[in-house]
Amino acid sequence: MNQKQILRPVADAATLSAPLADFNTADAVEYLNTLALPPAAETLAALPLPRAVKLLEAPELQRAGELVAALPPARAAALLGLMADDRATDIVHELEDDERERLIPLLAPEARQSIQLLLSYPPNTAGALMTTEFVGVPAYWTVGQTLQHIREVERTRETVYAIYVLEPRSNQLQQVVTMRRLITGHADDGILSVAQVNPPVSVDPLMDQEEVAQLIRRHDLLAIPVVDAQQRMLGIVTVDDILDALIHESTEDAHKFGGMEALDKPYMQIGMFEMIRKRGGWLSVLFLGEMLTASAMQHYEDELARAVVLTLFIPLIMSSGGNSGSQATSLLIRSLALQELRLRDWWKVALRELPTGMVLGCLLGVLAIIRITVWQLGGLHDYGDHWKLLALTIAAALVGIVTFGSLSGSMLPFILKRLGFDPASASAPFVATLVDVTGLVIYFSIAAVILGGTLL
Repeated sequence: MNQKQILRPVADAATLSAPLADFNTADAVEYLNTLALPPAAETLAALPLPRAVKLLEAPELQRAGELVAALPPARAAALLGLMADDRATDIVHELEDDERERLIPLLAPEARQSIQLLLSYPPNTAGALMTTEFVGVPAYWTVGQTLQHIREVERTRETVYAIYVLEPRSNQLQQVVTMRRLITGHADDGILSVAQVNPPVSVDPLMDQEEVAQLIRRHDLLAIPVVDAQQRMLGIVTVDDILDALIHESTEDAHKFGGMEALDKPYMQIGMFEMIRKRGGWLSVLFLGEMLTASAMQHYEDELARAVVLTLFIPLIMSSGGNSGSQATSLLIRSLALQELRLRDWWKVALRELPTGMVLGCLLGVLAIIRITVWQLGGLHDYGDHWKLLALTIAAALVGIVTFGSLSGSMLPFILKRLGFDPASASAPFVATLVDVTGLVIYFSIAAVILGGTLL
């Protein structure tokens, strides 16, 4: 987007801000989301700075970058300077290069330095998520000095529930003090006397956000410090920031698993042509894949002509294999994301899915035999003189196809991860297409063996 002055020349601030007077932050954000961009920007410009900052810091606010770009540069810079560094950086990320270059020089030196530091880290890393607004105190301070410092700076810090004790000269992280331990100490006690016993848990700024989330969960933390190679304190990643990031990432994974490119905006804000572009690419790839299914059926055209009854069960068998593969893929993608499994565990998964697929295939095969028998003996459909062999064929095909679906569906996420791709790209439609093509070969190969000399 280009920097545009879209606000009307004159607007009464009291009139514009009046609808938000009785709203809490969540309701006010929801109200702004319902407005078109110009009136939303006008309303944001009319609000007092602290109130506008609270709204911009809410992750639920849509078009935050566009709203900031629509404000006068001085107002936009003032808002960004008062916001938490990590949220301000997220908004700056949304701006186009020319808007970014226009606004950043207007920021106060401290805010500008913090935002430029966070912008330098790759997306989805601890450095990109962290905030530099934490409570850090030198190791020689007392409990009383620390409490007084917190009273003075608490409004400008992301969280005060953890206090980071630093070596005064090098700024190296030495220990962490929780607020609970701090308020139980005597005012004259040294700050290290109330510090935790265990060494502090910290992360590298380039650590992936999913690994950061795992550490926060494992150690039951509200925030985790980010340090450089010399253990110098850079910032903290808070639990609410990591949750927001993971929700965004899980949304992308859900889109990919549905067989489409991830949306970068809420559904109702995506234009029709952009939606077609996001969905059309993968849909075309899947269509080309399904064309292989048609080619496989053409290869078995003679068999189909001699035993038309086989075609009745193609959808049943193909969907069973695809469903089995999709189940396995879903389980493995989630386990890899939660780091319950590593790449080296692929053979353990294969050994587990192979018998699982066979048992599931046998279960479905028994159901197929029962179905064919009931329909044949009940007079609902005549499958011919060789209906028992047909039932055996369908059952054996189900065992083979469901086993193959489980095995291939479980291995595909490992293969993609090993090649450096997101395992979530192993979408359910992609697995189903893969199983469809190979399933036809399995089906007709088994049919040729069992029905050879009778129907075939």
